[in-house]
Amino acid sequence: MAALTDEGSRHPQHVEVVPFKTSGVSLKVVLLHGNLDICVKEANKLPNLDAFNRKFTPLSGTSDPYVTISVANAVIGRTFVMNNSENPVWMQHFYVPVAHNTTEVLFVVKDSDVVGTQLIGAVGIPAEHLVANSVVKGTFPILNASGQPCKPGAMLTLSIKYTPVDKMVIYRDGVGSDPEFKGVPGTYFPLRRGGKVTLYQDAHVDGSLPNLKLDRGLRFIQEDCWRDICDAIRQARRLIYITGWSIFHKVQLVRYGAKARDSILGDLLKSKSDEGVRVLLLVWDDPTSKSYFGYKTEGVMQTHDEETRAFFKNSSVQVLLCPRSIAKGSWVKKDAETIYSHHQKTVIVDADAGIKRRIMAFVGGLDLCVGRYDTPEHSLFSTLHTLHKDDYHNPNYTGTTTGCPREPWHDLHCRIEGPAAYDVLQNFEERWLRASKPRGLSMTKFFDVLLKVDKIPDILGVTDARYTSEKDPEGWHIQVFRSIDSNSVKGIGFPKDPKDAKNKNLICGKNVLIDMSIHTAYVKAIRTAQHFIYIENQYFLGSSYNWANNKSLGANNLIPMEIALKIANKIRANERFAVYIVIPMWPEGNPTNSSTQRILFWQG
Repeated sequence: MAALTDEGSRHPQHVEVVPFKTSGVSLKVVLLHGNLDICVKEANKLPNLDAFNRKFTPLSGTSDPYVTISVANAVIGRTFVMNNSENPVWMQHFYVPVAHNTTEVLFVVKDSDVVGTQLIGAVGIPAEHLVANSVVKGTFPILNASGQPCKPGAMLTLSIKYTPVDKMVIYRDGVGSDPEFKGVPGTYFPLRRGGKVTLYQDAHVDGSLPNLKLDRGLRFIQEDCWRDICDAIRQARRLIYITGWSIFHKVQLVRYGAKARDSILGDLLKSKSDEGVRVLLLVWDDPTSKSYFGYKTEGVMQTHDEETRAFFKNSSVQVLLCPRSIAKGSWVKKDAETIYSHHQKTVIVDADAGIKRRIMAFVGGLDLCVGRYDTPEHSLFSTLHTLHKDDYHNPNYTGTTTGCPREPWHDLHCRIEGPAAYDVLQNFEERWLRASKPRGLSMTKFFDVLLKVDKIPDILGVTDARYTSEKDPEGWHIQVFRSIDSNSVKGIGFPKDPKDAKNKNLICGKNVLIDMSIHTAYVKAIRTAQHFIYIENQYFLGSSYNWANNKSLGANNLIPMEIALKIANKIRANERFAVYIVIPMWPEGNPTNSSTQRILFWQG
């Protein structure tokens, strides 16, 4: 599994609170833990909520309806909008995991407006009916606040099937136990066979870690991440594509031995570009760092984005600063561009494949920037005048840092070889096409710079890129997951029409299509786990719909709830099971500032 993330995702973390009941009787709270297979088919005789607006504007038309689906006030699905229709036909399918204590599955019909929405009505399907009958389908009246149809004859046709976890064969026997294992279903990128993954701990390993024994007499050899990245860049002949939350041109990738010479990232990339290699950098544009007419602001996050762009300005290396974009018409646009970031970290190069070239990708948690170079020893003081003399980083201190320790940095990374590396390349291409999209009548200089890899005869295509055979003990089955939406990607395989979202396992939001495959993979991994779960992350927050308080926070991911249910199920089965969750004492930054304090409060 390889994961590509955008930090602070606004993906369906919405809360749906309907200000009236859809049932005249008290409903029983039951646990829905499994999957819901839902089809929202059509609605009939909806009211025209736009009729009122026509009194004040010359525009004509009728309601623009869509349906949200929620469980325990957490939105789990949303149809696309049908413009100007009182009898919309969606025929839209949803296959979603649930782990909710709830009374009903709620279908809320709304009218989409340019700003905001209007509630048309709702249909509630009692959860106990799903538990008892598995399938509920039919045509149901759309009710308003008075408990009556919102309009005479207003109906919603739907079907919903509930499959509990204990009835799902896919979760019974562990990850990959089936020889025909097809990976995580319902995701954007498929499982790719015939690959190889090299795992890294930290940017540099200095020999202090043991070599572990593996099956078949093999040993796990600790590789050196930044040294391998440096070698891959040096050996590239066609392309070097890099994404990052931060990319800093002054970073020295290798700090020991002969290879330390000429390993400054910026100089290395300029040199490769001068050789004719296409070098593209896609960097998050920190909105707090600016450079106008010689006036510069460093930026709250100290990503050095403006410095890096300025360094490459008169070279053939192309640096595209990419802000975090929000859907058109969103009233939270400005806030979102400040709060949320692009967090993917990838290096994609062409590599040797005999008489041809192939695509190779590095993916993980390490940006090529200040403060990331570290070893498993994580020295605080002893390397301040050697390895880290030009690389001091500790944003936890707000004043003078004289005499202060450096911030140690522990992270994981990997190198992907084989067909899955082409999915990482596709992700870069989709992001670049969106970020470089021409605006107005002018074409940006970045728009048409991507190499057409499939047209280059000496680069293997994805179907010919197998790196290992099925019988090779070093062979991997690899699947790439990500968290991203259509505000950040374009073209290639990402559909424009929301009606095509299901074909690529995407979810509809308002004016946006969403790839939530990382969440899908997390849920499957937890449900499939047989003996233990280990999670290491900078944050751990979710399942707020089931908290005792603050249920409406909107942190609706299933991860904490799935873990709790897994533990409870193992206790009932009298089977040993352990969960290890490792997070820092506080996320990077000043622990007393308001944003960090909010995270610590909600994590507590």
